[in-house]
Amino acid sequence: MSAASEALASRIPDARVKTAFGQSAAHVPLHGWLPAARHAREELGCAQFDWLGVEDAGRPGAAGQRHAVLLHVLDPVTKDGVLLRTELGPDDALPSVAGLWAGAAWHEREAAEMFGIALAGGEPAHLLLPDGFSGHPLRKDFVLASRVVRPWPGRLEPGEDGTSAPSRRRTAPPGVPDPSWGPRYERPEEDHRG
Repeated sequence: MSAASEALASRIPDARVKTAFGQSAAHVPLHGWLPAARHAREELGCAQFDWLGVEDAGRPGAAGQRHAVLLHVLDPVTKDGVLLRTELGPDDALPSVAGLWAGAAWHEREAAEMFGIALAGGEPAHLLLPDGFSGHPLRKDFVLASRVVRPWPGRLEPGEDGTSAPSRRRTAPPGVPDPSWGPRYERPEEDHRG
């Protein structure tokens, strides 16, 4: 556990420090996001912005319902880093940390556009996608149009190649639409023969 993360957790009552894969993160509730970021900058000296990212925090079967926002900042002198994490529900808005680190503004705009994260300051201007684009392409529940038009280029699902027993529950790779989008690609009969 890094010294900066421990200091952050000990000085912010709502923060919980968790370590996974050798990386410590200070988990803060959404209402403590901005105070924790301000504390990291002003009290811990983390004046260097590294990155802000988003990941799907939904439980199985609930993709796109909750998102985790992660912020990594550094003390430029000691190179000690602090990783902050909070979760957003579908109706929550993320308070901006761009007032503390100007570089965070681009990352927040990317999160809003690509993941559908609402920002407390309002809807930002388009950054990466063209006007009129519908949806948020980095969410797990976003159906990729190319997978509707063309068959999945990877291996066939168990049982579809005719050599193994079918699985109990067929799962499609992320982004592959459900059968309501149209018929699935079927291999020609001669491909099943050896």
